[in-house]
Amino acid sequence: MALPDAVALVDLALKATTAYKRPDLARRLQQTRQRLADPNVRVLIVGEFKQGKSQLLNALVNAPVCPVDDDIATAVPTVVRYAEAAGVTLVRESQTDSGEPLPAQRSEVPIEQLAQYVSEAGNPGNRKQLSYAEVGIPRRLLEGGMVLVDTPGVGGLGSSHGAATMGALPKADAVLLVSDAAQEYTAPELDFLAAARQLCPNVACVITKTDLYPHWRRIVDLDQGHLQVAGETPRIFPVSSTLRLHALRTEDNTLMEESGFVELIHYLQRDVVGRADDLDRRSVSQDVVAVSEQLATGMRSELIAQQDPEKAAALIEQLKQAKSKADDLRQRSARWQQTLNDGVQDLTSDIEYDLRDRLRGVSREAEHVVDQSDPKDTWDQLVTWLEQQVSQAVQQNFVWAIQRAQYLAGQVADHFSSSGASLLPELNYGQEDFQSAQVRALERPDLEAAGVGSKLFTGVRGGYSGFVMGGMAMGLAGISMLNPLSIGAGLLFGGKTLHDDLKNKKQRRQNEAKVAVRRHIDDVTFQVGKDIRDMLRQLQRTLRDHFSSIAEEMSTSLNEAVMSAQKSVQTDESGRANRIRDLKAELERIDNMAQRARTLDGAGAQAAFASGSPALGIAR
Repeated sequence: MALPDAVALVDLALKATTAYKRPDLARRLQQTRQRLADPNVRVLIVGEFKQGKSQLLNALVNAPVCPVDDDIATAVPTVVRYAEAAGVTLVRESQTDSGEPLPAQRSEVPIEQLAQYVSEAGNPGNRKQLSYAEVGIPRRLLEGGMVLVDTPGVGGLGSSHGAATMGALPKADAVLLVSDAAQEYTAPELDFLAAARQLCPNVACVITKTDLYPHWRRIVDLDQGHLQVAGETPRIFPVSSTLRLHALRTEDNTLMEESGFVELIHYLQRDVVGRADDLDRRSVSQDVVAVSEQLATGMRSELIAQQDPEKAAALIEQLKQAKSKADDLRQRSARWQQTLNDGVQDLTSDIEYDLRDRLRGVSREAEHVVDQSDPKDTWDQLVTWLEQQVSQAVQQNFVWAIQRAQYLAGQVADHFSSSGASLLPELNYGQEDFQSAQVRALERPDLEAAGVGSKLFTGVRGGYSGFVMGGMAMGLAGISMLNPLSIGAGLLFGGKTLHDDLKNKKQRRQNEAKVAVRRHIDDVTFQVGKDIRDMLRQLQRTLRDHFSSIAEEMSTSLNEAVMSAQKSVQTDESGRANRIRDLKAELERIDNMAQRARTLDGAGAQAAFASGSPALGIAR
């Protein structure tokens, strides 16, 4: 169990909510406890086709987990986590027509058969419809909760796999962008990196295969230059997976240093796992402090009324006004609900318009490209280019949607608190794990060029017509039909007919290519638009349920405060003294719990809890 200090504090707060009969507050803490029970820190390994991602993962865990070969490419995401015994679980996820997730189908397979399910050779195009494969192995690097994810690179970052990876970025704790030392960064890699840094807190670059390319230092310098020009500042780790594995086998520390993995692993443990622990502590601290304030509200109001009964009436009136405001927050017509509903509608409209506008621009540019060439010669290049452009447009639209959604969530939170950001829940920006839009691939139209026989037939047909027409004209002048002029007319007409026929067929191929492009763009617009709407509906439900719960908690706390203050007026002098003593003791316990929560979020959290101070009890 990770973060025992945070877990102990949440358990203490749960005991307090039970003792003070506040099940509404316990629900929030139970969600916090569930988050702590899952210590996973997810690291996505992304990159273009055949850049060494799978071998990098194998080198990190010192095990041949992911299949690696010159003719093997990853087709299904592979999730590698800690387990006492090695094993593989295949996961298939699905959802209803309305977008609700269905229970995942999980099946165990021998670890030796993993390549049959996750590689392009064994499962081309993911015909087996797997969401991801989960591999468990006993490794110290993973024991602290680190989860490594090898993502598909088939088709590059500009393919549907890149879109799936983009959808998983908001849930990732870190991203490693992998590129080998054969060449400097490409435009799709830089575009993906820029988008990833807006969605994930930790993004680093890994340059692989330094053992194969002597000029790798120059490539690293060029990549750093590209990153500076783009305004990006991620760390770059040049590594050799081959040297790392060889160093582990031979226990050669010099080779281990030369492999570059020492710094990479140190980064993962310190800046990724360590930062995730800090975020968990901060989240626990905010939740426990908020619960402590809710528990103390009623006691403080009663204590004031008990200590100074003359002020009780004014205090009760203030509490009633505060409760009235809290009750207003619970109403369906509350301002925050109007802000949320209107904001989601506006956001949905803006995002869909932005998506259509971006994809229409891609479509117009694609048609211009088609007009400038013959699709039979450039179709494969057109498909690659179009996939990159479409993926980039979808990525940019997705990033903007998340940024707008975060802004909207902050606006809603402002209705509850001046520091509303601390009230925000964990937002869900997409489908579970790696499910992505199932957009059909761009269909290849009939682009067959005319064969030699067809060309010959067309030329002869035109030439015969020209020869006959020329011969008839010469016959009227009393010249034999077979003469150089009629033969020349036949050759001229034959060439013109062949030229026009080839031109018409080229135009037909261009038109068919444009139709295929438009159809593909329509498919992408339809499917991605649905995914965006589903994401925003899920966001709306999350925010609605979260803030409704907070409004309920506030109303309950203030209602108890009013009742406690009213009851204190009827207490006699002897009972008042005892009650004041009890209230002070209980408030001290709650304040101590809140102080522990604040300390947990501070720099001295480890020292504070290492001192072994006795656990606080909850008095009744």
